Amino acid sequence: EAQLVESGGGWVQPGGSLRLSCAASGFAFDDYAMGWVRQAPGKEREREFVAAIYWMSGHTYVADSVKGRVTISRDKVNYRVYLQMNDLRPEDTAVYYCATGADHLSPVETRYPYWGQGTQVTVSS
Repeated sequence: EAQLVESGGGWVQPGGSLRLSCAASGFAFDDYAMGWVRQAPGKEREREFVAAIYWMSGHTYVADSVKGRVTISRDKVNYRVYLQMNDLRPEDTAVYYCATGADHLSPVETRYPYWGQGTQVTVSS
């Protein structure tokens, strides 16, 4: 079964940058996509799909709300997926989850059956 461990979250001032990392194991990732989904405070029933990457091809999806500020990439050797976030804004404050198991590149979170525990990102001055 897939195991995903996120890291790299923390507090940053508006305009700052963070790189989130997701260490993946226990799964045949080659034929699946991996994604990042965030859940903002006070929005327990709302998650926002941020970005995804198809492991084999490297094709990516980035949500319009973060396009131009966010890049997703993967390290095929070390089975890691990264989310580079620049020009962070207070509205980016959320718990960021890494997810996998979608058999194609998809921005639909329900297509991803395996999730990590999340990493908190706080953007404030």
